[in-house]
Amino acid sequence: MDIISESIKSMSGYKLHVVKTEKYKTNTLVWKMKAPLNKETVTQRALLPYVLQSNSETYPTTGKLRSYLDELYGATLFVDLAKKGEYHIISFSMEIANEKFLSDNTPLLKKAFQFLAEILTKPNTRGNSFELQTIEKEKRTLKQKIQSVYDDKMRYSNFRLVEEMCSDEPYALHVHGEMDAVEQITPESLYHYYLDAFAQDELDLYVIGDVNEEEVQNFAQELLAFKERAPQGVKSASVNHKDKVHDVREEQDVKQGKLNIGYRTNVVYGDEDYYALQVFNGIFGGFSHSKLFINVREKASLAYYVTSRLESHKGLMMVMSGIDNKNYDRAVRIINEQMEAMRNGDFTEAEIDQTKAVIKNHLLETIDTSRGVVEVLYHNVVSKKDISLCDWMEKMDQASKEEIVAVANKVNLDTVYFLTGKEAGK
Repeated sequence: MDIISESIKSMSGYKLHVVKTEKYKTNTLVWKMKAPLNKETVTQRALLPYVLQSNSETYPTTGKLRSYLDELYGATLFVDLAKKGEYHIISFSMEIANEKFLSDNTPLLKKAFQFLAEILTKPNTRGNSFELQTIEKEKRTLKQKIQSVYDDKMRYSNFRLVEEMCSDEPYALHVHGEMDAVEQITPESLYHYYLDAFAQDELDLYVIGDVNEEEVQNFAQELLAFKERAPQGVKSASVNHKDKVHDVREEQDVKQGKLNIGYRTNVVYGDEDYYALQVFNGIFGGFSHSKLFINVREKASLAYYVTSRLESHKGLMMVMSGIDNKNYDRAVRIINEQMEAMRNGDFTEAEIDQTKAVIKNHLLETIDTSRGVVEVLYHNVVSKKDISLCDWMEKMDQASKEEIVAVANKVNLDTVYFLTGKEAGK
């Protein structure tokens, strides 16, 4: 298999990660900005990347900016927001053709660096503020994104579970911020936040492709320089432990109930038993061969969908399911029974092997794309660990039944959230 290896260099105010590979016909630049989740700044931070990608000093309209990308053999630029543990991560990704495969000798990689530097460091401003029309347009779009969570009941119920489970913890904040706070943002206040973010965030630049490392370093040095900073950490102790299971029932006009259950795994990425936790989650609810899928959906026909997923940097596991309102009690009972089965070691070596094979395939599919490579490598930045993909696979492969049972017994039920139709009986 293709093993990813990165070389990491400290640049002016950021780290440069170069992943040299001949796997792709394109080169990819991914700029990552990490800061602690914070109620005061979460909404400004959610707006900022969309404003920056909308236009810039040299390309003052979205049309001009996009047509310049077209000129670069259809290069693409997009932004993304994520929560990893209690960090709020902004990503700018740019993909561009590798000039080695073109008949003319346009220095595309350098142009990609120049363009990324333009987007990050030369925004479309008016003095000490962003351009008003851009801000207003992106504020409208951000409101729509926040509203869309309320309209999509699957996403909404997952958001509400996290909000209830992690109340008083920064992780409860939504990645796109808060509707009420959008209106308060002004071109001046966002510009001020932009300066703060670039002065304080932990910054990383990933370059993936068939590139010359020295050339990449030269471009980075010449075009991107920020002041040195000590990255802001989060207090890992912010966990709101509950004395008893928190039951939440919410009524809305919904045809299908949403039963979401939150657990504390007490294990985070890079811990010794993290690898066994991955296998545990796969057998319990992560895949279509898992206990939840077979027992809740297939055998009992109780759920339209049922799955479990881990939040590796926060130590959470969430079960998400769609059920008829009247099936609440039975569904909760059967889910609890599957957890008990895991704790008692009621699963086979064949299930362990199948789960490990599926996890490996998922991982290999992820690193089939350059952005997937970055997501895998970036776990190390968030966790402040240094785990290679090889180590990761090896340790996951070595996870024994005893270790999986031990990790299952660390998992605590925290919150049961049920979104149900109005006047629906249990």
